[in-house]
Amino acid sequence: MTRLAAVAAGQVAAAVEGESGRDGGDGWEAVELAIRTAMLELGGSLLGRLLAADPGHRGPRIDCGAGHQAEFIAYRDKTLHTVLGPVALRRAWYHCAVCGHGHAPRDEELGVAGTSLTPGLRRMIDRAGAAAPFAPAVGLLSDLAGVDVNAKAVQRAAEVDGRAAAAVITARAEAIRARTLVPLPPSPMPDILYVAIDGTGVPMTATETAGRAGKTARPDGQGSTLPDDGRARTREVKLACLFTQTELNDDGYPVRDPDSSSYLASFAPAHEFGPLVAAEARRRGGDHVRQLVVLGDGAVWIWKLAGKLLPEATQIVDIYHAREHLHDLAATLAFIVTDPAQWLRERLDELDARDIEAIIAAATAPEYPLVGVKAVDRDKALTYFRTNTVRRRYAHYRKHGMFIGSGNVEAGCKAVIGQRLKLSGRHWTTPGATGILTLRCQQASGPWDHLWTRPHNQIPDTHLAPCRT
Repeated sequence: MTRLAAVAAGQVAAAVEGESGRDGGDGWEAVELAIRTAMLELGGSLLGRLLAADPGHRGPRIDCGAGHQAEFIAYRDKTLHTVLGPVALRRAWYHCAVCGHGHAPRDEELGVAGTSLTPGLRRMIDRAGAAAPFAPAVGLLSDLAGVDVNAKAVQRAAEVDGRAAAAVITARAEAIRARTLVPLPPSPMPDILYVAIDGTGVPMTATETAGRAGKTARPDGQGSTLPDDGRARTREVKLACLFTQTELNDDGYPVRDPDSSSYLASFAPAHEFGPLVAAEARRRGGDHVRQLVVLGDGAVWIWKLAGKLLPEATQIVDIYHAREHLHDLAATLAFIVTDPAQWLRERLDELDARDIEAIIAAATAPEYPLVGVKAVDRDKALTYFRTNTVRRRYAHYRKHGMFIGSGNVEAGCKAVIGQRLKLSGRHWTTPGATGILTLRCQQASGPWDHLWTRPHNQIPDTHLAPCRT
């Protein structure tokens, strides 16, 4: 047994002896924590020895990266924060007189240039920072992993790595669209690929919404509304949820393939968000599946995006949004219709049958002469139905076992975005929110490890000064 192992064993034995007389689970909890602490200390010591085996000396001179020669100056110490705790790293330091900058080759090789957090610890921090607000994330890391970091470090690392992941996704999308990267067809091949798209507002700092128009009224938190000052307080995040379907259940309803959902979120305008979605659809097998479907509400930007970038897709307006609009139309006419409930039931049947003309005729019947605000509300509702007629072949879609609701992406707006970025009192900058949004989308999508397969995949951390010590 090595000396380190013997020390760790002694610490564990002392903890067990000290707690052996205590009743209940508290004693065992202390023993477990003592063992974990001892193992982390042992692991940290072993990691320190491993790192010390190569101090990074690469000769008296090395290429500085800008075409000049950097000279070896001395060995300098740096404390690395690892999943095993703080570890001292002694490495060779080089300085380029022409550039005026210094660097340590060993830092770059280990993926810790410009930061003291190792890639393994950053991954843990990214998960915690994406899952919970930064201060509670610190507690999670301490309780679950025995790692001590502060909230600012969690925020900085998670936001920066999230933006790095967003850059990777954008670069991948550009490569797919340019055909320099051709994704392999999925195996087994699903029958239908759905692209569900929606948007939701995220509360932003005042500087992020300066000059943007807001709503004319806002909730007061007690079920009423207050006059607004016209200033925007949120920015829209566009979210796409892609999932596949292969089978129907015993009742003939479509079943989403398990673990098939992937998510994309961005503050980018529609003309920039669209190519990301199109590339993701191609990556998910959109060029090979039997049926490609775009699901969305009545937002014009969604259908412009679909028509331009996914022209081969079947477009379906979410039936639940359509029913909401029909309820609003019925409410507008309720004061004049003899039996509002029966009138609504008949219109819902016509909606399911795609008889939009019947809905329009019923709402504009001569016996319902509307004027003023009521007429404006009715005409606005009817415009919604007129412009989306071809996307409401619900009976046909049901017959062919297809989804007709965009519940997955709406749930994503609440779970992926809302539960982290729309908490009370939270206000974001665009870069910060982008980073956390991207991490949460990756967590919800599953391929978390795909973006962290190399130690040098992070974009430069502008919040961290280059290491000078």
